[in-house]
Amino acid sequence: MAAAAAAAGGVPSQQCFLLSVTGQVESARLAGADQLYCRYQLHGGPDWDIVTGLEEGISQVSRPSQDARQLLVWNLPVEVSYKATNPYGWPQLIVSCYGPDLFGNDVIRGLPLFVPESTSQLQKLVSWFTGRRPELADASSLATGDGRDVMRVRSQGYVTCSFQVVTKDLQRLGYDNGRRAPAGAAGGDLQPAGGGDGRPG
Repeated sequence: MAAAAAAAGGVPSQQCFLLSVTGQVESARLAGADQLYCRYQLHGGPDWDIVTGLEEGISQVSRPSQDARQLLVWNLPVEVSYKATNPYGWPQLIVSCYGPDLFGNDVIRGLPLFVPESTSQLQKLVSWFTGRRPELADASSLATGDGRDVMRVRSQGYVTCSFQVVTKDLQRLGYDNGRRAPAGAAGGDLQPAGGGDGRPG
């Protein structure tokens, strides 16, 4: 069976571990924002293959809540399972928020904690007249770090996400995630990778 999996281009199940993530992109707080939608993208390393679920998703348009918090609520579900042979390139979540500008064009309105900026006053003026703000051609570059040292950004708002993460077979392959299986449990049992609220344990 292992030979058949290797011949088919897959990795034999005895040589990989599983990671299952369920949760949601809950809400955002971006000052002065109205009618925003968000897009998420998961970016994993070369050894990470999606078993089930979606690598990206897009939400409905949301308006700020009418209370003092002014939250933009999406509750966009995220559900994906990976198999991998190496923890290098652990999947990262990239969230982008879009909304209309003064001219009605959908432009990037905020990423968690920062927004791309023009590098000169002339570029700022041109982007204001054309309605095209600086935007990353490929948001997955945020996960790799390539070119981030020359990127100009400014802080703006934040996005709230919550996740449940479950791993299988990490310990069997010699990786320690800080959790121990209950006494008498088989090495291949599913184990939570973090606390019940999605934070690392």
